[in-house]
Amino acid sequence: MSGFARDKYIPLVNRDLGDRNYPIWLLINPKYPDVISDIWRHVLDEIQDKVYREIHARIDTSNMYIRSVVSDCGIVPNTLNWWGNEVATEIKSSREIILEYNPKMLISFGAFPYEFARRVFESKPEKGPKYWGASVLKDEFERSLKKFDVIQTNMIPLLRRVITSDKLIKSDDSFSGSDRQQQYFQDVGTKIAEKVIQNRASLDIWMK
Repeated sequence: MSGFARDKYIPLVNRDLGDRNYPIWLLINPKYPDVISDIWRHVLDEIQDKVYREIHARIDTSNMYIRSVVSDCGIVPNTLNWWGNEVATEIKSSREIILEYNPKMLISFGAFPYEFARRVFESKPEKGPKYWGASVLKDEFERSLKKFDVIQTNMIPLLRRVITSDKLIKSDDSFSGSDRQQQYFQDVGTKIAEKVIQNRASLDIWMK
């Protein structure tokens, strides 16, 4: 894929990679860096395809900003240890960085990075680890795009892994799991692309 060097991002060795001035940030759980190849790479394919078809342009992803929401896998919350002091410190640090750089899209993968982002913006009520199931995150994705405003930072949650069930992805029963995964990638990629196209003049992301 043009502009997307897969080997540059996987594995995520450093706390972050890319340019903080880039308008789109990817927020990941450090325990699951493969979401960049397993989820984002496919979603980006769909975004690039629709953008090119609609406005004959390409997004320059060569320096897209990828950030691990915490620096240490050992402090990632679980059901027995939900949100220790170390994570609160990370939230404060991320809040300062986000306020400084004002990214337009915070695209997160899975429950923890999304709830982390919510707490960065002090969204209430705070949620526990079991709340953000796949179907809930999918609904939250739809709500985030409905209220999208390029003037501010928008939190956009994606799944960490695609569950190929009819409860999550509407499709014909004859579809295979890979078909349903592709349907998810196409659905979210197309919808993100629509927001990118609508706000293209406000996003400094284009190949020259």
